[in-house]
Amino acid sequence: MQNKNSIMAHPKRIGILTAGGDCPGINAAIRGVGKTAIVRHGMEVIGISSGFAGLIHKEYTPLSEEKLSGILTLGGTILGTSREKPFKKKGKGTIDKPELIKKNYKELGLDCLVCIGGNGTQKTAYQLSELGMNVVGIPKTIDNDVFGTDFSFGFDSALSIATDAIDRLHTTANSHKRIMVIEIMGHHAGWLTLYAGMAGGGDVILIPELSYNPKVVNQYLKMRAERKKPYSIVVVAEGISRPDGTLSAADYVSKLIEKGTGVETRKTILGYLQRGGSPSANDRILATRFGSHAVDLIVNEDYGKMVVSKDAQIASISLQEVAGKTRLVPADYPLITKARSLDICMGDSCITSKNSSDA
Repeated sequence: MQNKNSIMAHPKRIGILTAGGDCPGINAAIRGVGKTAIVRHGMEVIGISSGFAGLIHKEYTPLSEEKLSGILTLGGTILGTSREKPFKKKGKGTIDKPELIKKNYKELGLDCLVCIGGNGTQKTAYQLSELGMNVVGIPKTIDNDVFGTDFSFGFDSALSIATDAIDRLHTTANSHKRIMVIEIMGHHAGWLTLYAGMAGGGDVILIPELSYNPKVVNQYLKMRAERKKPYSIVVVAEGISRPDGTLSAADYVSKLIEKGTGVETRKTILGYLQRGGSPSANDRILATRFGSHAVDLIVNEDYGKMVVSKDAQIASISLQEVAGKTRLVPADYPLITKARSLDICMGDSCITSKNSSDA
């Protein structure tokens, strides 16, 4: 039942957009924002189509409570998305996209714009706030690399998919006595690779934040074979350093390993499978909590903020604090320390292959 006492005398009109790559949980966040705004506060809500491109071309659709029903479990985004970067400099004679967005924002009568997206989206959200627009950000990404929040929705769903894939590779690797290399998404941050590697029982985990020595990795894998370990699982992030940029991380590492160990090695690249499908229960809950808290910020006219999860509590920080930053895995992160204590090779050193870099 609608709480009439909480409905504003002059209801606000808010817009919601989703930008960047898709991931599980976006629709849950849209629903969290929309239903809280409509049911609890009597706000008017419109959905902007295709990210910031929709604001440039003034493409939108009104969102009613009915339209928001049944989308909690859906993957993707009902609003569509794009990688439009309005502040990216163009040649002479092109339209001033930020000013056009500001103009359309005013013409649509918006009191606030909710931007659901990753690092690039939050940076654009901050830049729009600097133009005088009321903006609130909600972080989403499977990479978990948005600065300022412990977790972003999308990560848990992708982690489940990646872990399941590693689980399935164990049986194939064991049957054929092979080394299996699996590539996980993450251009700059290795959160997904680290967590999936640990959850899936990976023997080697390579992430962008830690340099790795192929000799250390190969020596470690050869020692496993000498100890009668029938197979090995190598989990690599797509963004690990490699001199040959033409090869994928999985291609590059699998070739290095097969050449250095003489053991048959195969690769698997999960790719976009990690971003698709229905969100996990945890992501549905986190996205809903994020969406509801975003509306609380709007009600209090506390703009220029991004919703975050800190120590399992939902809070917010300034978009200025987030803009242009990436949350990377620290070298002393507890899960890395735990991996080393379990004799999982992180590429730079391993318990069973100490001093092997000189081998």
